[in-house]
Amino acid sequence: MSPDPKPTEIVLIERMEQIERENRRLRRSGTTMLIGMAIVLGITVTVFIYSGSFGAGVSRNIAARQFTIRDEKGTSRGTWGIADDGTVRFILSDQSGRPRVRVSLFADGSSGVSLADSADRKLVVLGALPDQSTSFVMSDHAGVPRAVLGMSPNGSANLVFADRDGATKAGLGVDARGQGSFTLADRGLSQPAAEPEPDTTDEPDSQPPKPPATAAKKK
Repeated sequence: MSPDPKPTEIVLIERMEQIERENRRLRRSGTTMLIGMAIVLGITVTVFIYSGSFGAGVSRNIAARQFTIRDEKGTSRGTWGIADDGTVRFILSDQSGRPRVRVSLFADGSSGVSLADSADRKLVVLGALPDQSTSFVMSDHAGVPRAVLGMSPNGSANLVFADRDGATKAGLGVDARGQGSFTLADRGLSQPAAEPEPDTTDEPDSQPPKPPATAAKKK
C-alpha cells in the first residue's frame, strides 16, 4: 500500500524553502565575486598611481618655482623655491612663521647653511665657495660674530676669536707650508682697518677671515 501523498500545502512550502536556499547561495556567490572584482580593480588602480604611469609609461611630474608648507593654522612653516637670481633656497620656520633654518645654493655655485634665533639673528653660519674655501661662523645672542674657522684654497687654515664688539682679539693659524702661528691682540689697541670682518649672513664671503697680522703680540 503506497504512502499517502503529501498535502499540497506542504509540497509548496518545501519547494519555496528550496528556492530560498538557492537564492541565498546565489547571493553569496555574487557578493563574493563583486568583492573579488573590487579588490582586483583597487590593486590595479593603486599600481598605476604609485608607478606614475597610465598605459603610456610616462611618469608624473610636478613643476613649480616655489613650494610652501603650512600647518593646521595656515602659518608658513617651510618654503622651498628658486629666486629670480637663480638662488635655490630651503627655509624652515618656527610656529610663529619666523625663519630659523636656511639652506641656500647660489647661482655662482656658492652654498650656505645658517641657523637663526627668533629675531632672525644668525647664530651659526656655514659657507662654501666655488674656489673650495670654507668658513664656519659662530655668533653670540646679540648676533655679533665671536668665533670664525676658515679654510683657504691654498690649504691654510685659521681660527679667529672676537670680543663682544666684534673686534678680533686672538687667532690661531696654519699656513700653506704647515707653519703654525698664534696671535694675541693688545688690550686697548684699535683693530687694523684692513682686517676683514667675519660674515654673519648665509652667503659666504669671497675669502675666509684671517687672524690679525699687525698691532699684536706673537707668542
